[in-house]
Amino acid sequence: MVEVEIGAFQAERGTTQRICFNVVVEITPLPKDLDDDVDRILSYDRVSEAIAHELAAERLNLLETLAERVAERILLEPQAVRVFVRIEKLDRGPGALGVEIVRSQDQVSHTVAEDEPPHPRLMYLSNAAIDSGNVSAWIDQMECRQRPLILCVGAHPLETPKTGHKWTQRRIDLLSIEQNAWRLAAKDDRCVVVATRTELDWAMKNGQICVWAPSKIVLDAVDGPSEAPTESVALASWFAATFEAGEMIVIGAELPASPQVPLRAVDVEQTQL
Repeated sequence: MVEVEIGAFQAERGTTQRICFNVVVEITPLPKDLDDDVDRILSYDRVSEAIAHELAAERLNLLETLAERVAERILLEPQAVRVFVRIEKLDRGPGALGVEIVRSQDQVSHTVAEDEPPHPRLMYLSNAAIDSGNVSAWIDQMECRQRPLILCVGAHPLETPKTGHKWTQRRIDLLSIEQNAWRLAAKDDRCVVVATRTELDWAMKNGQICVWAPSKIVLDAVDGPSEAPTESVALASWFAATFEAGEMIVIGAELPASPQVPLRAVDVEQTQL
């Protein structure tokens, strides 16, 4: 339920009223190997984002127009086959008065422009940077720049077990980075550790500062990184490249020889970015 200005009558102009959305999406059959993976389904966030996008686009007179546009935007999602959209006005007379439409992929009447994906700022913090006492000040400066912020780290400073086996060692090294992500999150309550693309997409659109836990995205990548987890700055630059980031700030660590995005080195003692 949201409060918006909508309606064709003069009495509905210049005032808001409550409207309620009820959306059901029929989706393509789920893959047998879904494995309870949130990145492979149609997230509820995509439905709520479609509603929010169309409400923000312009003032509308008709619920029918709004329902049509919401349905078309949801049908941009590859998993969506058919969508039922019901919208009701709650303040116009007794009960709830509204419309309901059903649309399928072959009924989309016009091309809906997809949103430009966000291009976040990324900042890599070495262990010396995490322990420096400047973390919150650096985050304050990055937060003021009106772009989504993702923080990356390397392995924690403790000794990591050695297995002598390439693939199991890779998993352990990735987990070591994730443990360090939680250590960074403990330094500032604004930082939230995220592991999936779905969580990252939501966070970037809602102003949440993320700390990247790399295991899932690295292991699920079709064209995965050639860098080992122990090359954590290079790994973070690969991750930054997947977002077409213009730059990644690296605090307190050496820069790799061939990064995939432009890098800017910052000394741990430097408080101003």
